Amino acid sequence: MSQPDDAKLPYSLLQYYATSPYPCSYLPDRMARSQVATPTHLIDSKIYSTLVSKGFRRSGIFTYRPHCDHCKACIPVRLPVDQLLPRRSQRRALKHHGHLVAREMPLMFFTDHYDLYVRYQNSRHAGGGMNDDNHDQYAQFLLQSRVDTRLIAFTEGEKLRMVSLIDVLEDGLSSVYTFFDPEIPGASFGVYNILWQAEQCKALGLPYLYLGYWIAESRKMAYKSDFRPIEGLIDGQWQALPLPDEACR
Repeated sequence: MSQPDDAKLPYSLLQYYATSPYPCSYLPDRMARSQVATPTHLIDSKIYSTLVSKGFRRSGIFTYRPHCDHCKACIPVRLPVDQLLPRRSQRRALKHHGHLVAREMPLMFFTDHYDLYVRYQNSRHAGGGMNDDNHDQYAQFLLQSRVDTRLIAFTEGEKLRMVSLIDVLEDGLSSVYTFFDPEIPGASFGVYNILWQAEQCKALGLPYLYLGYWIAESRKMAYKSDFRPIEGLIDGQWQALPLPDEACR
């Protein structure tokens, strides 16, 4: 356990501990560790907003950030939404899926959401472990929250196409997790969803969309750097994220 570096910050009552090493999910042959903020019952929306600005993120009720011994590949990233300039392909995705109907749902278990989640995991992340999540594991991952979380379902007619979990922060929205129908030819649901969330930030008067972590060497993370401009938390300061070729040097 350790005390925070700055006792003046609103999370001054929190303690932190480092997990044991575990296999990295993004970079093969590497071991990862996380720093976890506790106790969880103290982390409300206001405190969580501060933690996110310091590079933390949550999975269920657990708030963490990368804390690896010899690696700093994970960079927290965010989009300053008022400056966002979608590329031509991104504008096409926005237009192509503009007919989707977004509806906020109660933060609870829905069978059709879970079924879509399983299909998505089996198609996009087979062998990653999450494709084996049962009802309880799914609920612990996505439906347990102590902060202001919105569950958004996107439908096309009667068909559920996408589900997105979003946390509302004091200075933005944090994209928790999104899963979608993996079997629609030519679909760009993930791209559309980020642009949709950016528009929600603007509508709420919030300057940033937080996208979690970006890793230059990970293909799974590459899509995040396609949105420009994008900022990264580097050496404790939010600044323009280097282009991928620069970041890999």
